[in-house]
Parts: sequence; C-alpha cells; structure tokens
Amino acid sequence: MVGQRVERATARLPRPVAAMIGVLAVWAALGVGHLVAGLLSAASSPFLAVGDAVVRLSPQPVTEFAKNTFGTSDKLVLLSAMFVVITLVGALAGLLSRERPNTGAWLIAALGGLGALAVYTSPMFADLDLVAPAAAMLAGIGALRRLHHLGLRAGPSAAEGGVSRRSVLVGGSAAVGLGALASAGVGALVGRDVQASRAEVTAQLAGATYAERAAQAPAAAAFPQLGTPTYLTSNADFYRIDTALRIPTLAAADWQLRVHGMVERELTLSFADLVGRPLVERPITLTCVSNPVGGDLISTANFIGVPLRDILLEAGLEPAADQLFSRSTEGFFTGTPTSVVMEPQRGALLAIGMNGEALPPEHGFPVRMVVPGLYGYVSATKWVVDIEATTFADPLRKGFWFERGWSRLGPIKTMARIDTPRGSTVPGGAVTVAGIAWAQHTGIAKVEVRADAGPWQTATLSAEVSVDTWRMWRAELALPPGSHTVEARATDKSGYVQTELQADPIPSGASGWPSVGFTVSGA
Repeated sequence: MVGQRVERATARLPRPVAAMIGVLAVWAALGVGHLVAGLLSAASSPFLAVGDAVVRLSPQPVTEFAKNTFGTSDKLVLLSAMFVVITLVGALAGLLSRERPNTGAWLIAALGGLGALAVYTSPMFADLDLVAPAAAMLAGIGALRRLHHLGLRAGPSAAEGGVSRRSVLVGGSAAVGLGALASAGVGALVGRDVQASRAEVTAQLAGATYAERAAQAPAAAAFPQLGTPTYLTSNADFYRIDTALRIPTLAAADWQLRVHGMVERELTLSFADLVGRPLVERPITLTCVSNPVGGDLISTANFIGVPLRDILLEAGLEPAADQLFSRSTEGFFTGTPTSVVMEPQRGALLAIGMNGEALPPEHGFPVRMVVPGLYGYVSATKWVVDIEATTFADPLRKGFWFERGWSRLGPIKTMARIDTPRGSTVPGGAVTVAGIAWAQHTGIAKVEVRADAGPWQTATLSAEVSVDTWRMWRAELALPPGSHTVEARATDKSGYVQTELQADPIPSGASGWPSVGFTVSGA
C-alpha cells in the first residue's frame, strides 16, 4: 500500500506528452476565446486584441521595419509569430506540470490575463468584451487539468492503463479541432451576414437619389495598352493599407456615427440617415504616405457618399475646431485638418459605395472617410464610427501615425511614376515611355521625361477627368542601342515642379524623380 502511494506521488508525465498537453490547452483557449468573441463581439478576441496592442504600442522603428520588410504581409507575419510564441508558452506550461498541473495552470492564467488586459485597454472597449478572454482562460486551465489527469491515469498503451496516452492526445486534439471548426463556423456566419448587408446596400445605391454622378471616363483617360493602369481600379485590385488585424464585420443596420465635440449640436447618424440623403459620386485617387517613389500604393475609384462638410455644417462646427478626430470600429484613430474638409470644393465624403457597389469589407464597409488631396493616414478612416471636432493642441487627441513620427497634416505631394519600360530590353527605334502622375485636388498640368540626364521632353497627357484623380502620360524617345536611364517629373496646375530631392516616406511622403533603366537592343 505504501509502495503504491509512493509510486502515485512520484508519477509524472513523459516530457513529450506533457509538452503536447500544454500546447493543446493553449490552443483550446485560443479557439474558445475566438468562438465567444465571434458570438458576442469580434473585437474581444484576446488573440487579436494582443495583436492590436502590439501594433498600437510598437515604437516607430519597429513599425517601419515590419512595413519595409514584410510589406502588406506584415499582419500575417505578426499573427503567425504570436501563434508560435503562444504555442511555445503552452509547451512550457505542460513541461512545468509533469507531476501537478498547478504551475502550468498559473502560466496559462497569466497568458489569459495578458489577453484580458489587451482587450480592456483597447480604444473600443465595452464591458461585455471581457467575456471572451475570461472564457479563454477558463478553457485553457480546464483543458490542462483534464488532459493532465487523463495523462497520469493512462499508460503508454491501452494494456497498461486502460486508455493509452496516445488516445488522450488524440482526443484532446480532436476537441481542439472541433473548437476551431466551431469558431470558423461562427466567423463564416458573421461574414455571410455582412455580405447580405452589402448586397442590400448595393441595391439601395442603385435606387438612391443622387445630387451628382460621376461621368464615364473617356477611352483617352488611360493608356493601358502601353502599360499604364486603367483609369478606374477594380475593387479587388485597389490597394489596402491599414492597421486592422481582422476585417470588422459590422452590418449596415448596426452602424452608427457619433459627431460631437466642438459642435453646437451633437449628431448620431444611422446608415439609413446617410443613404436617405442625396448622394454624390466622385472619382478620387487615394495614395498611401508609405508609397515609395515609383511605388504602387495608389488607386482610383468612383466613391459614393454624403459630403462630410454638409454633416459638419448641420452639427454647427465651431470655428476654433481645427481637427476632426475620427475613430474606427477596430480602434484606429487619426486627426484630419478641419480647414481642408470644410473647403466648399474639396469634396470630402462619408463614403458608402465604391465603383457602383457597397464598400468591400476590407475597404471600410459600411462607411469610411475619403478626403481628396490628403494621404490616407490622416484622412481615410475606414469603418468610421466616431468623429470628434477638437483641436490639434489637445494632448489626448493625437493621430495613430502622428504619434509614431509622421507629419500632422499629410498633404499629398505632386508625383510622377514610370510604368513602362521597367528593367527590360526593348527593341530598337522609338521607345515608348508611359506612366501616371498625380497632384490630387490641384491637378496635373505637365509631365516631362528625359533620357540619360539629357534635355527634358514634354509628354502627352491623357484626357483629364478630375483634378482629384491621377493622369496618365506617354512619350516617344529616340534612343540608340545600349543601356539607358529615363527619368520623369510632373508639374501641377499651381506651377509646382516635382522636386528632384530624394526623401523617404517618413515623415511626410517620399519625393524624388522616378527613374528606370533598360537596354535598347541593336538593329
């Protein structure tokens, strides 16, 4: 009897089994947390909340390293790295619990506490959001204790313990798998609801009253046969840059916008309030401040929405308010200069449509801001739910990217880009060089090109559709066989000539002349 007690007291799990039990426990916690968040509030997923906190709190050099190294895959890299770290913590929790699960349980509790803290400190926190991290923590601790208990009772084979340790791990893996499938199923159902809402909004846009419609762009507005983009960018190809680790899943019927702060009358607008107003449709080119010289973070669409200026006039904007501080449902925040938005001809929108249909979820459905002439990081808040009229002097109202070293006002710089040829060998004779230029809300007046630092030659411009959109250009250069370098520069309608001075995107956008090298083949 004494021997049995000693044997039971010193029983411990093999290291691989203990580590796997810990891994399964944290995976169960992740699945349950995501499942409950999907049922109650997607923003309360502890896994995503921690990721959002990492993005929000990372110092500027780290943020820029991630953007420059991983580009638009930076979010996937972050989430993958987090998953690996959590898995390793789970393995450690299991190894610390070979005899008793208490130590590992405390480690999982600490991990759950970190998730709860990330949820609690989110800019969009609501009391109900703590349910998901609490459920995740309890699931992780419960799974660890249960699997540990079964593991100690089991032997290496069924003959020794009635239930093999392999069966315990297979059963635990199956439970985690079912939880993951349930979580994915909830996400699919929510996504289906959003798609149904988008379809309804698209139908509403087709029957809405319009005060202004975008004219169809003429064929001469672009030179796609020469390698330039088409004048309008399809929704599927429109560039996407934002801080969201998950795409918000808010249906139009559930959306509200609060307009408050330095206004005479606080407004709360529903989606029905917006779509019931006379709508405007305008072609607008959006540009990311992170776009390097010659980069492709620029696209054009016909945006449909309500003039933001009209909303602010209705609210009674106070003259002293020089900043519109906007927030999105996923926690992003930024400041936009009020003076720009309130320009009568600026055309700033609360956009609800894009290229004839409801906004795609990844581009801000159900509502986003669009302000021509300003980089998106200060003007194009997606999934916007709050606009506060305030001042730039308010120390508590600093934009997300302004806090990280970017400039405050974000006017778009006059730029040209060379699209063809790019780093290739071209046949002899006249060489066609083509590209795009932009100076949103000012307009492009001229584009010039030159080869091998020679004289500038004026390019042929496409038909102008709007000063708020890009403009295509092309030129024919007579170049002898051999290697050549071609540069381009744009002049806007104010007379400003694109600067040769090279500058990185930080803090106010890249500058410099784009150039390409290529070889002209012999006859």
